[in-house]
Amino acid sequence: MEENGEEKLIAAVRHIAKTLGRTETMAEDILQVFSAFDGRFSLDKLSSDRPLPRRRSPADSPAAGTAVAGGGGTTAGGREADDPRPPLERTIRTLDRQISRFVASDRLIWSDAADAAAFLEAVDDLLATMRDLESPSGTGDKSLFDRTDDLLQRCMLRLEEEFRAILDRPDGFAAAGGISTPPSEDSDSDGADEGEDHVPVAAPVNDYNLVIDALPPGSIADLHAIARRMVDAGFGRECAEAYGVSRRGFVDESIARLGLRPRAADEVQATPWADLEDEIARWVKAAKMAFLILVPSERRLCDRVFASLPPFADLAFAAACRPAAAGLLCFADAIAAGPREPERLFRLVDMYEALHDLLPELDHLLSEQYSATLRAEVAAAHRALGAAIRGIFIELENLIRRDPAKAAVPVGGLHPITRYVMNYLRAACAFRRTLEEVMEEDATGVTIPPDPHHPSSSSLSLQVAWIMDVLQSNLEAKSKVYPEPPLSFIFLMNNGRYMTQKARDSELGALLGEDWIRRQMAMVRRWGNDYQRTTWTKVVAVLRMDGIGGAAASSSAAAGKAMRERLRMFNTYVEDIWKVQVGWLVVDEQLRTELRLAIGALVLPVYRNFVARLRQAGEVGRQIDRHLKYSVEDVETRINELFEGGRRW
Repeated sequence: MEENGEEKLIAAVRHIAKTLGRTETMAEDILQVFSAFDGRFSLDKLSSDRPLPRRRSPADSPAAGTAVAGGGGTTAGGREADDPRPPLERTIRTLDRQISRFVASDRLIWSDAADAAAFLEAVDDLLATMRDLESPSGTGDKSLFDRTDDLLQRCMLRLEEEFRAILDRPDGFAAAGGISTPPSEDSDSDGADEGEDHVPVAAPVNDYNLVIDALPPGSIADLHAIARRMVDAGFGRECAEAYGVSRRGFVDESIARLGLRPRAADEVQATPWADLEDEIARWVKAAKMAFLILVPSERRLCDRVFASLPPFADLAFAAACRPAAAGLLCFADAIAAGPREPERLFRLVDMYEALHDLLPELDHLLSEQYSATLRAEVAAAHRALGAAIRGIFIELENLIRRDPAKAAVPVGGLHPITRYVMNYLRAACAFRRTLEEVMEEDATGVTIPPDPHHPSSSSLSLQVAWIMDVLQSNLEAKSKVYPEPPLSFIFLMNNGRYMTQKARDSELGALLGEDWIRRQMAMVRRWGNDYQRTTWTKVVAVLRMDGIGGAAASSSAAAGKAMRERLRMFNTYVEDIWKVQVGWLVVDEQLRTELRLAIGALVLPVYRNFVARLRQAGEVGRQIDRHLKYSVEDVETRINELFEGGRRW
């Protein structure tokens, strides 16, 4: 009778749980209450063959048991006093039954807040039980320890699975506390997005002063709860690596949206430079996006998920961010290792400046054990770009030296190498601050002390001055190719004047200094004097009256003949010079005017004096006057027609 009464009582309890328990978890909670109220209602008796609520399939709903006091030998609901086994064994058996239901479930535990809380409590009890087993007062029973360890392994695998699910589908749980129930089978949703691997992606931005909150607070709290249990169980590295694998997709896809994809170094170096220039522009934006927004945001998220769990926050952060960052830095290294062609300078400077601006921001962000390696890699890429920039200036010197001397300009004008180098240096000096910093460092990033012979000169100014010397030497070698010495000096004047003009009133001139500009202007004047000496000195010499006076005293006929001969020679010289040098070119209009005025000042007064003396010579003068081919004005006109580069009047 008593046995039938107990069976009826148990049946009544199960009926109450079934009727009031709208979900499996609620039914379990009701049974736990009865179990705690009366020791006769053990969970084994209440659970035996009882039907479960059918709102979900059995596979979808793990029965969440209540917390089990670790090492106490009793369940929270009932004292299984009639169980003859030791307390720890009874506790482990109960935990095994409760946890197994969760671990075997096909439904995500964190889709229900009560299930999640119950599972975490069971894990806490399991960890407490393991500590009891490992304590000096523990039983020392290896079979119990192995059984508990196996159960812990299963818990950790399931926690890692849940951890990944929350990370990969942060918006999939919308209930209070960051947890919600997924749509049921009879939901109106068409399921179009089910099964898709949706990765949230950061949109491109222009303002880098912001932080991305990629996960809602509820999800972060759930992740922290899981991470804390995994770390306590000795699975912190596995948890951090799982975090990194899941978050890596977000970072990778965010950078990919900026138009970059990971590429091997040899593929980058085989790409035409015109295509790489566009990619570098995208790279600069991506680097800022990555290191000013994504990386700080991921650091902030890791610090919240793994709060008070060092060093796993840094390990998870490095696992999430380093692959994408390494791809960006690999591209920078490939560019830095490419040819040292001068036209690459400006894009390399863009990349160098981008990393230079980022490094101070990363000093604190990437200062811990695992992320410090990434900081070192950024610094290494920065140094590699600096070395490439220094190498480009060396290559520019070699380019000038290799330009053949036979490539002189036919009419003595401006040589292409002069135009290229001066415009190149002028453009490069727009980045003077950056280039000075690059030149002051060696390949290890250490600042080079100033030259003791030039303490006031920067490494950049010395480098540029040296390039100018190399260019000047190359131009002087080219000038010797001309068979006519006067044309050599015209060539040097043209190129020297151009170098001076490009340097004056610009950052290049400030870098070279006033002394260099004064020396350059003095050289141009010297070449002008050399031109006049080799061209017009002989013209002036034939107009001198030396010796004609003595001839006139002995014979007027002899004096007339001498003057006619000199006039004929003068006419010939002027005609020959005009025919040739009207095709020579003085590029700068002001220099052309200055040179014509200097020639006129040398020739015209002497010729005017010669003509005047002819007219004063009486009969001899009247005879010679008939041979006067050019007036002073005609000679002046011929001089003013010179250096037009082939133009004929």
